[in-house]
Amino acid sequence: MSAEATNPATPGPVAPAVARRRSRPRIDLRRLGRAALLGPASRDRLPDAIGHVVEAHRAHHPDADLEILRRAYVLAESSHRGQMRKSGEPYITHPLAVTLILAELGAETTTLTASLLHDTVEDTEVTLDQVGEQFGEEVRYLVDGVTKLEKVDYGAAAEPETFRKMLVATGNDVRVMSIKLADRLHNMRTLGVMRPEKQARIAKVTRDVLIPLAERLGVQALKTELEDLVFAILHPEEYAHTREMIAANAARPDDPLAEFCDAIRAVLRDADIPAEVLIRPRHFVSVHRVSRKRGELRGADFGRILVLVNEDADCYAVLGELHTCLTPVVSEFKDFIAVPKFNLYQSLHTAVAREDGQVAEVLIRTHQMHKVAEAGVVALGNPYTAPADPSAAPAEEQATADGERVDPTRPGWLSRLLDWQRAAPDPDTFWSTLREDLAQDREITVFRPDGGTLGLPEGATCVDAAYAQYGEDAHACIGARVNGRLATLSTVLRDGDTVQLLMGQDPASEPSREWLEHAHTPAARIAIQRWLTAHPASATELETGDREAADDRAAGAAVATAGAAGTAGTGAAGDFAGVVAAHQGAGSAAPQGGAGAAVRSPAEAPAPRPGDGVTVVGRPEASARLAGCCTPVPSDEVIGFAVRGGMVTVHRVECAGVARMRDGGRAEVDVRWGDTTECRVTLVAESFGRPHLLADLTEAIASEGAEIVSATVEPPAQQRVRHTYTLQLPDASHLPTLMRAMRNVAGVYDVGRAQHHVSA
Repeated sequence: MSAEATNPATPGPVAPAVARRRSRPRIDLRRLGRAALLGPASRDRLPDAIGHVVEAHRAHHPDADLEILRRAYVLAESSHRGQMRKSGEPYITHPLAVTLILAELGAETTTLTASLLHDTVEDTEVTLDQVGEQFGEEVRYLVDGVTKLEKVDYGAAAEPETFRKMLVATGNDVRVMSIKLADRLHNMRTLGVMRPEKQARIAKVTRDVLIPLAERLGVQALKTELEDLVFAILHPEEYAHTREMIAANAARPDDPLAEFCDAIRAVLRDADIPAEVLIRPRHFVSVHRVSRKRGELRGADFGRILVLVNEDADCYAVLGELHTCLTPVVSEFKDFIAVPKFNLYQSLHTAVAREDGQVAEVLIRTHQMHKVAEAGVVALGNPYTAPADPSAAPAEEQATADGERVDPTRPGWLSRLLDWQRAAPDPDTFWSTLREDLAQDREITVFRPDGGTLGLPEGATCVDAAYAQYGEDAHACIGARVNGRLATLSTVLRDGDTVQLLMGQDPASEPSREWLEHAHTPAARIAIQRWLTAHPASATELETGDREAADDRAAGAAVATAGAAGTAGTGAAGDFAGVVAAHQGAGSAAPQGGAGAAVRSPAEAPAPRPGDGVTVVGRPEASARLAGCCTPVPSDEVIGFAVRGGMVTVHRVECAGVARMRDGGRAEVDVRWGDTTECRVTLVAESFGRPHLLADLTEAIASEGAEIVSATVEPPAQQRVRHTYTLQLPDASHLPTLMRAMRNVAGVYDVGRAQHHVSA
């Protein structure tokens, strides 16, 4: 945590001509250092050196108890006395500057106390026990969380292990990371006298780790300044060019953004909507990104307009007025109030244009939303202090059954990070994986069938969902249903999808090496890689293409599945035929062998019986027959097509054969169901492989009064078995009950109507 030296002569990023936000002028650290050297003030007054901190703190917390801040400053100043920064300033100026950054963001007193003390344990003789005795366990925990691990003990692993320790501490108290971010910001501000290679190393870690963490915690005020400082160090030429563009725009005689603001104020004044309309200049990195995207920039591209109102409803009222009275760019509208970002950000985004082609982006939010947008989790205060009236606490802050408080600031991404970091086998893996994880800056939410949710990074697949929900038990996952449809594990999920993960029942299940190609999250990749490392023989088998062992397992599973009847002394196919024969009429030949165990394939099934239950409208003499590709049953919505010999073939309207008939020029015929309710239907059941499954399934079919006309069981694949049955039902109304009974058989996870792709 030791702050690096400053070089006052080294230019940092220049602020745009229009102030980004109303703030106090930058403090003269030399003057602050002289004040610090004066030593502690008397007990009845605060030291002059923390006057700026107190002023900023009281602006957000007017009733704060400042005595603990005074005592923290006294300990910090006395313990750091004699230590100097490389720029020659007293070391105490660093914790004072870090604390001021947090105070201006609105951090509460405990955070500021820990911030003043954050380097004492690392750089002085003060111990954690002393901090705890004088300031309490909360402050002790925060100071410990940001204290670096010693290189003497950890060597090259000191930095990654320090970050691991810090992230674990953040999982219990997010204020740890708030202090770390403010500490890094001040160090980046004062990095000028370091060697260029050390500046670059620190800037890269800031870019790869600290800036993404600031973004995820919603602390935009810190994130944007860190981005500009990193930009100046790592890309000095592009930074200088961007600086010139901003300076040239500031020298323009006209300001399109100011004109837009005047127009918006007039609109809101006429609508009687109280609002504050401000210009938000883009920071350097934002201007650079926009210029790369749009080419030459116009005046309105150098900033955005911010509209602040009092209530959520006023945000939408402002939006309505702007879209009514000005020219909206509809494609730019985004509603982050109804659907907040995962980092707590809320705002309405839109854009308005004028006749000369200038377009201004507009942000609409309440004052409270703006506070959270700037300070993120820091603006939430202390979520760990119980209110005087527990019943008045928000639901997310209520105590849990075991007495622990729920932390509303611990988002899903942080929980996932904490989960996979435990499994990272070494510091290098943790460090590289952390950077990769933090580079994924968008999050989606998918729903489980039980109503629960999973937070995943954008681009996540069903493999990632499996490991997020089941951990290493996901090795047994054999498939998924996405929004009710069967899907492969490589399927990429979208925000709002419903995912049901299908788990096999074999405890010795193995993940596939191919899953690594589809794993997007560190948790999934690490779990799969750990298994492959622990089972090199299996990994080699899969990698070299030697499938003999896998084929043996598949054959064994086929025998176990097909041998459902449990008849002693017969093979798999014989068992299958025996079960089917017990429940079907005469005329179905049993196969004589083979793990596939097929009585008849869909193409070999008996021809569809005439459609006695179908009437051809307007042509009572015409004959109809039910199509074998979709086997319609009474109550299905159907359509007819004229074929050779005056026959009419009847399809379900959603059948793929309907399009082929139309493309082939077949004439459509109006058909409807008559009085006959008897029907023939083809059903497909998807199941896990297990002993006696077939016996249970055919028994369920027989119990509903259905006759098996033909059936097939395909060879198992990844423990999944596909059954196809053509069934005769005495009444079509029994079909839903039959399908429900089949689904209720243990191991069956889906039953649906077949759609065979046969020639029309």
